[in-house]
Amino acid sequence: MARMANAQEIIEYMESLRNEEQRQVLMRFFKTAPGEYGYGDEFLGLKVPQTREVVKAAGAEFPLSEIPTLLMNRWHEVRLCGFLILVAKFEKLASKRSENNPDAISQRDEIVTMYLQYAEQANNWDLVDLSVHKILGHWLLLPTDLGDRDYKLRLLDELAASPCLWKQRMSIVCSWKTSQQGDPSWCLRYAEVHLHHPHDLMHKAVGWMLREMGKRVSMELLREFLRQHAHEMPRTMLRYAIEKMSDKERKEWMDR
Repeated sequence: MARMANAQEIIEYMESLRNEEQRQVLMRFFKTAPGEYGYGDEFLGLKVPQTREVVKAAGAEFPLSEIPTLLMNRWHEVRLCGFLILVAKFEKLASKRSENNPDAISQRDEIVTMYLQYAEQANNWDLVDLSVHKILGHWLLLPTDLGDRDYKLRLLDELAASPCLWKQRMSIVCSWKTSQQGDPSWCLRYAEVHLHHPHDLMHKAVGWMLREMGKRVSMELLREFLRQHAHEMPRTMLRYAIEKMSDKERKEWMDR
């Protein structure tokens, strides 16, 4: 595939791949009917590997200034492409060699600022789950010129308190990365914040992140969280959290 130099080239190419049969499948899968969480989202009918190929063709040198055009596009897959280009850019700037480089820090902060500015454009769970831990979650662990740990906490608290479901999901799913790196604090904080969330998508996300925290950091920390909260957790959340435990232990937790 030829190199993609700007947003318009990407949009025109992705529109040329439109697949009506796959589009109908995706619209059902991502719940786009009236009253469903994805209502109004529009699809071209591309599979994720096709979008990743476009991201690869855009390359690390794709201008940051072109990405908002992708993020504001009507098509779900084009927005995903924009977010995945941000991911690729961020990951290149977050290597061990670049962690403390002043220029890399400044560029990472610029990417995070853009990501948050357009956060509501990540308006379905896949757009959040494929990007937030690799950008925002990784940024939580890295040096930044934007503020200290308290600043980062305030920023995530704002996401968690937002009326936007997808921003709320960001506040917990970003902990996938922090847990991978051995820091359970972000997961535990936002799992507790969202413990009584009314939406099934958040029950699944919180349970999933608790499970990952237990797997990556400490099963005993997970058990301690469950001892405090299992009795008040939605069953879906609890079921996701204990998925990697033995049959016997899962039954004991569900019986509570």
